[in-house]
Amino acid sequence: MRFEPEAEEEFEAASGLLVDRLFRWAGDQGLPMDGFTAEAVLGYRHRETADGRLGLWEQRHVEEVLLSWIPRNVTEIPEEERVDAPGTLRTLLRYLHTERLADPRGPSLQESLAAVDKVAEQYPAAMADRTRWGLAKFWTMTAAEQGVDIRDGAALQRFADRARRGEAAYDEQVLGAIMEQRLTGRAASGSERAEPQLPVALPADDELRRRAEASKTVEQLRGLTAWAGQDGRPVTATGRLRMADARELVDALGTGDRTDGVRSSADLPRLGLLVEWAKKARLVRVVKGRLYAVAKARPVLADPLQLWLCAFDACFELRQPLLGARSGWHVESMLFDVYEDVLGDVLNTLYSLPYPMPWPRLRDTVRLVYRTSFQLDGGSDLRHRTWFEHADRDLRTVFDLLDGMGAIERKRGMADPVFLDVDLADAGPELPAGMPPELAELLGVAGATPDPMARERADRRREELTGGPVELIRLTELGTRAVRQRLLAVGRDAPLIGELAQASAAGLLGVLAEEYPPDAAQAELAGWIAARGEREAALRQLTDAVRVMAFRTRAQAMLGVLSAALPDGEGERLLRMLRRDPQLAPLALNTLAQHELLSPEDMTDTEHLLVLAENLLQLVELAGGSGGAEEALRAQGPEIRDAIAAVLDSEHPDRAGMEELGRLAAEVLRAPAARPGRAHKRSRPAGRSGRKRRR
Repeated sequence: MRFEPEAEEEFEAASGLLVDRLFRWAGDQGLPMDGFTAEAVLGYRHRETADGRLGLWEQRHVEEVLLSWIPRNVTEIPEEERVDAPGTLRTLLRYLHTERLADPRGPSLQESLAAVDKVAEQYPAAMADRTRWGLAKFWTMTAAEQGVDIRDGAALQRFADRARRGEAAYDEQVLGAIMEQRLTGRAASGSERAEPQLPVALPADDELRRRAEASKTVEQLRGLTAWAGQDGRPVTATGRLRMADARELVDALGTGDRTDGVRSSADLPRLGLLVEWAKKARLVRVVKGRLYAVAKARPVLADPLQLWLCAFDACFELRQPLLGARSGWHVESMLFDVYEDVLGDVLNTLYSLPYPMPWPRLRDTVRLVYRTSFQLDGGSDLRHRTWFEHADRDLRTVFDLLDGMGAIERKRGMADPVFLDVDLADAGPELPAGMPPELAELLGVAGATPDPMARERADRRREELTGGPVELIRLTELGTRAVRQRLLAVGRDAPLIGELAQASAAGLLGVLAEEYPPDAAQAELAGWIAARGEREAALRQLTDAVRVMAFRTRAQAMLGVLSAALPDGEGERLLRMLRRDPQLAPLALNTLAQHELLSPEDMTDTEHLLVLAENLLQLVELAGGSGGAEEALRAQGPEIRDAIAAVLDSEHPDRAGMEELGRLAAEVLRAPAARPGRAHKRSRPAGRSGRKRRR
């Protein structure tokens, strides 16, 4: 239910398998279903969203796919019947929940269906709105409306040639709107896939609330807001505090600004930053020459955790008061221009790291952003280093702010070896295959770049990291809580240990298998079992979830993570017990063999057949189901004939799967082998929509 962006073949196979089974299920249930639309919907979730989770559908995804992505990319041939995309999406959602494939952290089925119902009313208008079309769809539809058979590649190419010569009529206004959207980025679909985050552990909100209450930032923001009050305080014509009031606040809030000889509050940087911070946090505002407390902020002020989180989010809007030039003698650093992006990237980098980040590694990573964001002139490296050092000082100013509010902690120590440069010097001066020079420098690949300056920078960094203690930076638990909230807000996956305590057994094992490293999986599983009280009953729920999972490969992964996450050898004992279970024996035997807990010599002939049958069934699934399995089976060589004949007489419990394997075997053994190099194409099942729509 989740694939890396580069795993395109694996995703296509899984999508084909899922849609094939969905098609049969929808027919049995009498539900609307269009195969192409279902594939398109799954493709959107995989390719166009930040997390790529096929089993999680929030309202944002429903709105995006029905009102933007399908109208932009899916072409409906004019003379054909319109497809019920909302109906197909509803059927997909029902199937995911029925087959226990839905992500337990997502909305309930009822909530997701309600989101579809809400958007479905707008769907026809969105499909008819030509300004939502993509460029390829615009020209395809223009050709179809002028009588071109868009199924005929040659005819479509002749139309394209006429259009390039200006001989084809088209709607210039609509094309202009589409091009404007492309140029301004408003037509960009979905989000770029983000790197997955490791699961984190956090205290309960009550404990985080106690820590936020102790934050000086919370105290100062409350004090400033209370001072402004509902009646407001007068400010100067430029919106600044009057000097007398500023002196009062410096003492009352303990900002540490020096007021001796200062004639304007503009010369009190810490107090000025605090006032701007409160404005950006929507705690105070200036109206008609007075600074007022915002009445709607009272609930936030009453909850220290919410106030702290609000202040954290406002940090992203503090570029000018924090880093802006304060006089004509100063200029902003490179960080000023990319402040919000760099701050987000830095915090996301620190998030869920098992070790604190050493300053030299973080500094040079950010410097790479500058090198790729700005066109540096041909000046000396020394001159560029001055610019970088200016930006480094500003980055430290940002860290001072985050440290002061309790979002990060800094200490000195030796960098963990994981952050040291990769030593590939023995590989010679050539880059590793496919590695861009910028990435080589980022990773610190010694000797992998021909740029002498880059090599020198890498050498200096390694010497700095190994020469003695360096500054180490990590997020606090408050900072982790805040960054996680921001990650979730933009649709990224940010697992939290303990959040699956109320999930179903199938939902728990599915998430653990796909996303959790061993230690986190063990902690999450322990919490899930503890929440159910009676251990034996909890284990029965977990094994029953594996038992009823219809997808063999997923069931195998679920049992594998369950056995690995149980403590003190309990997993191996469970597998040996399940070796005698008529339903779960093939999966248990496979898992024991994969972990080298059972040798082939220790299996009976019956068990050998069970394992062989299980592997063949999983091979069929991994190939995309019946439509893609023929080539995969042929690839096993001539011995596949005897293997299939043997397993068809085995006692494997998946009788439906064995019958399908038998049908496939008959086709494979009867049909000639595919010619070498011939592209394989998955066929569609009978009755499934074979209609093609160009994108």
